[in-house]
Amino acid sequence: MSRRTPPKDHPNPPLAYENAEFLESPPARVLRVESELLEPEMRLRMNGVRHTVVFFGSARILPHEEAKSDPALEKMAKYYAGAEELAFKLSHYSSHLPEEKKFLICSGGGPGIMEAANRGAYEAGQRSVAFGIKLPMEQSINRYASPELAFNFHYFFIRKFWFFFLTRALVVFPGGFGTMDEMFEMLTVIQTRKATKHVPVILYGSNFWKEVVNIPALAKWGTISDDDLKLYKYADTPDEAFDLLKADFEANFLKSPEPYKPER
Repeated sequence: MSRRTPPKDHPNPPLAYENAEFLESPPARVLRVESELLEPEMRLRMNGVRHTVVFFGSARILPHEEAKSDPALEKMAKYYAGAEELAFKLSHYSSHLPEEKKFLICSGGGPGIMEAANRGAYEAGQRSVAFGIKLPMEQSINRYASPELAFNFHYFFIRKFWFFFLTRALVVFPGGFGTMDEMFEMLTVIQTRKATKHVPVILYGSNFWKEVVNIPALAKWGTISDDDLKLYKYADTPDEAFDLLKADFEANFLKSPEPYKPER
């Protein structure tokens, strides 16, 4: 009876954390989720990011110079300009705050309103955060976000976690399904007091928001309380939005004791 001859060399198997096939498999999903929590936490801490002001809004809104040929796009271009100017003003304001109170502008990292937010911070000479998302229609991080603070997520729910975790204010510009999803999830966290911190919410563009989302009707029908209508305010110009946020910061965020304890 013949015996098998062992091979001369036996290649070492890859370490589990170097096995790309395993890491991309369904059983390793928990590791991928954990990575999207831990890697941003490490990088944000290394870069001294403590607080943010988050901008939401449509990726389809273009600046005036790119929207001239289309009347519909040109009509919406004012919101790009508004986001850019507001981000500029907030970034400049933050630069004069005490170190422990400084905040960075944060966006979803894509084009449109997201680009305008990062662009305004860039023009003010300040860094900004970009929490991007990997989509079937490839969307790269816009060029105005700070490279060391640009992230790309696979999971929407982890991305939303990071949007809220550091935010001290939320400004929501006109947008579609994604903007609505992000806005209402944040409002729900605030409404249900899952967050212990105070987060002012500005809906920028009152004509758009009052036509597209009739939030007061929810109170009328009893599905939210009248007090819930105080969770947000409208603004129609960068100056108006800035004044609302500055007043809120001076009444709340700037008076809160440090060190800030993050949400659990």
